Amino acid sequence: MIDWKHINTYINEADSILLTMHENPDGDGIGCATAMYHYLKEIKKDCRILNVSLLPVEYDFLNEGDILETYDPDLHNVWISTVDLAIIFDVGDYKRIRELKTQIKHNNIKTLNIDHHPHPEDHPFTHNVVDLKAASTGDMVYDYIKTVRNGKISKPMAEGIYTAVMTDTGCFRYSNTNTHCHDIAIECIEVGVNTTNIYQLIYESSSHSRVSLLGNILQNIHYELDGEFAWFIIDQNMMSIAKASKADVEGFSDFVRTIKGVEVSMMIMENEDQSCRLNFRSTGKYIINGVAVELGGGGHKFASGAVINNPLDYVVKNAVKKMKKSILEQRTGLA
Repeated sequence: MIDWKHINTYINEADSILLTMHENPDGDGIGCATAMYHYLKEIKKDCRILNVSLLPVEYDFLNEGDILETYDPDLHNVWISTVDLAIIFDVGDYKRIRELKTQIKHNNIKTLNIDHHPHPEDHPFTHNVVDLKAASTGDMVYDYIKTVRNGKISKPMAEGIYTAVMTDTGCFRYSNTNTHCHDIAIECIEVGVNTTNIYQLIYESSSHSRVSLLGNILQNIHYELDGEFAWFIIDQNMMSIAKASKADVEGFSDFVRTIKGVEVSMMIMENEDQSCRLNFRSTGKYIINGVAVELGGGGHKFASGAVINNPLDYVVKNAVKKMKKSILEQRTGLA
């Protein structure tokens, strides 16, 4: 059981607080940061949300007042030098905050990690708060706010927390969904969150470029191991033809996993700098984060990823080989 009252002492001691989350942020990280921002502003803290990546357009509804800022050294480094505490949400791996990590170290800023991903014992954080049983980091932020604040959460806090919980549970469909998730959703509805609108903004607002890219992918899916393993590539040429952005690829791995017979899906995406981003998803039959760790990444047993600084051809051969080997070994264990 996490002692949120004790964690609150670290926050109370800080006058200026930086909030951030992993690059290419998702609903959990963004939702946590905005919920915490509104709470910290309520108790008169100086705080800002910074991320090294652009905000995905589907989360614009959380950005009222332009509170979600893209890190710019010229604009932000002076303010960062005054920060007492950096709260990092849902990061999975500290290196995923990229340039902000350098600034935090340079200014000797204390760090508070709040996450539901595993971290090694020799983690780099000043304070490391992890709950592997939490369905989302949003669950944890909700628990913190409910512990230190009287009454129901405010609507702006609830919009962030609902976004976090909804997206990380696959709209309350994944196996990590529990009664606590539904209890949180009930309170969010009670304080006025328009859950239908949030769902539509996130999942029913696909750009033409996203649909074009998805169509290309669906024609070129590779099926292995009797169709249980499906993988696909997104290279820079495909991105250019579709006029797609990084945000357009979100959710593709989950979509491919829904194909009948597919137990594991893998996306291999070529980045502009020639590195590769990998996403792994499993229905639950096979554990996949072991392969992610082998490749330098990490994550949950059934949802994980990695970024590899190697050319696409090399990454494809290596990643496909490792995932097939892992699935076959697990098949043997299941027999």
